[in-house]
Amino acid sequence: MLHVLYLVHDVSDPAVRRRIIMLKAGGARVTLAGFRRTQELEDVEGLTPIDLGMTRDGRFAQRLGAVAMAATRIAASLKSIAVPDVILARNLEMLALAQRARSAFSSFVPIVYECLDIHRLVLREDFLGRGLRGAERLLGRNVSLLLTSSPAFVSHYFERFSQIDAPIELVENKLLELEPRPDSGPAPASPREPWKIGWFGALRCRKSLELLADFTRGTDGRFELVMRGRPALSEFPDFHGFVESEPHLAFKGAYRNPEDMADIYSQVHFSWAIDFFEEGQNSTWLLPNRLYEGCRFGTVPIAMAGTETASFLERHKIGLVLSGPSVVALTEALSDMTMERYEALHHAVLARDPATWICDRSDCRALVVRLERVAAENGAPGAIAA
Repeated sequence: MLHVLYLVHDVSDPAVRRRIIMLKAGGARVTLAGFRRTQELEDVEGLTPIDLGMTRDGRFAQRLGAVAMAATRIAASLKSIAVPDVILARNLEMLALAQRARSAFSSFVPIVYECLDIHRLVLREDFLGRGLRGAERLLGRNVSLLLTSSPAFVSHYFERFSQIDAPIELVENKLLELEPRPDSGPAPASPREPWKIGWFGALRCRKSLELLADFTRGTDGRFELVMRGRPALSEFPDFHGFVESEPHLAFKGAYRNPEDMADIYSQVHFSWAIDFFEEGQNSTWLLPNRLYEGCRFGTVPIAMAGTETASFLERHKIGLVLSGPSVVALTEALSDMTMERYEALHHAVLARDPATWICDRSDCRALVVRLERVAAENGAPGAIAA
């Protein structure tokens, strides 16, 4: 059984839990080590994380300090675990720790770099941005495989800046569906109901929130916005107060992924697959989780022209693409919505092969097999150095 040491920047990140489920379903044994964002450290999928310290969202300098501190004690942190076959490092700071972790072992352990977002700091053209890219290139010399989630990340960043000279594996942000389920989607709303737009997941885009508030207010209740997930409160002056003050906005809290997906998407008609948080950069290049999740259940996705998500929708001939980031563009796309038009959009999504949207057990196994190949090609585990 392949043993993976998974180093993560936030053990409470739902995406970390999904990756652990995926690795375990594929037949791997996982040891989890990472930073926490809360005072209490909770188990993740039956794993008790190795605590590397506490970090704070949006506090770059504090995170660097936490990484530096963790690096000085990484050997002690890992001394009680069995030597892994592969170290999987999520994000740049964990790639730095992976190098130190490997040095704690008496033999070579290959490193796999998991990069699912391109942070705006590494794209700056000042000393900081160039320094971070240089650090990534230096650390990337010892990387045996790069995992990323969008082809645009490869073309616009990794190839453009010649960052990582290693094989690349595209692992899309598909919905985990380990057991077969009926291919059904949300029932179309009756004419008496308002059209509901769902915005689920990491809620970090203030521009989206204000745009959707303005739009729904202008439709006099014909459209409503339903939000679920984890709002990045550092990005909103008063998220909860703003939502409560808007007549057609609702925030319904967190959810479990993948357990609650069918339920939450059955309650909305459209999925907001737009993010202006890092407009022109990461937000333009990514293929978000909510794209796959919503489409799996027939929810009609809404994307912004000029993004990788819009290109994806156009290739599959589904969804709605806005011409610009404005209430006018959103009104043009939705104002003439009828039951007949919605049903056509809805069924176009449902007509796609479910494999477009889901990650099943065979996909989990394929990922673990790829990691097994990395381990076989790049060395065998040894023992923790004294």
